[in-house]
Amino acid sequence: MTGPKLNEKSYVAGERSGTKATAKYVRTSASKIRAVLDLVRGLDVKSADQVLQLTERHTAIPVRKLLASAVANAVNNDNQDADELYVIACFADEGPTLKRFKPRARGRASRILKRTCHVTIIVARMSDERIAMIQARAERQGAGSGRPAATSRRDRVARSRAKDDSGEESAGQTVDDVVEETSSDAVSAAIWEGSVDATDDGEAPEGYEIKGNAQSMLFHTPDSRYYKATKAEVWFDTEESAVAAGFSKPGTTAADTEEAAEAEADNASNTAADEAEEN
Repeated sequence: MTGPKLNEKSYVAGERSGTKATAKYVRTSASKIRAVLDLVRGLDVKSADQVLQLTERHTAIPVRKLLASAVANAVNNDNQDADELYVIACFADEGPTLKRFKPRARGRASRILKRTCHVTIIVARMSDERIAMIQARAERQGAGSGRPAATSRRDRVARSRAKDDSGEESAGQTVDDVVEETSSDAVSAAIWEGSVDATDDGEAPEGYEIKGNAQSMLFHTPDSRYYKATKAEVWFDTEESAVAAGFSKPGTTAADTEEAAEAEADNASNTAADEAEEN
């Protein structure tokens, strides 16, 4: 699967879908590169770089270099903020194949095909709602206060040990400090109609059972196979509210969701017209 190429506007002067970077004649097959590109498509550039850094495939190395080049192009040429970019599209096309041979028995030869490919990554600015969700998540994790995650974790361990060593009075003070810090760091993420913030306990609020994840912009219903494995960053009351907020179901795209909604509206109008004719 090559992924969306975003060339629908290539014939309109002055319009483009984002900032791209291309690496040509990469000495590997396109199928091996596509397996890595599927991991980062749709992610913000920070998360995509972390995924590529921890991916053990050798093709992740040229893809990570190309991602850094695309971000540099967006920052230097288009005056974009690197923290607000995400991978809107990435694909690999087959390049020329180098033909070699290997001598075999009885004067025969076996064919060796050394494949190449052309890799393209396109980055663009995220929507304001998605940027707000990512910033809120970073602040809840301690990054918004200027402290790295490891320092935050060490502070929590130190507070826990201090509570165990001290008496009930000091323990109560430590709990109060944690509650005060949590309440001050909390940032409202429910910015869409029909949605509420995710709580620390992870329980679904009453009337809101649909999980939304701002990282992938997907929502999961209780009957989904990924429902239990997904961490909710926002809860929706209905699927219509999630679709209106820009989220989509796994395995579908926003265009498919819109087409389904239009088809459902057309069926409803046709049914109403048939009933009116019968009456």
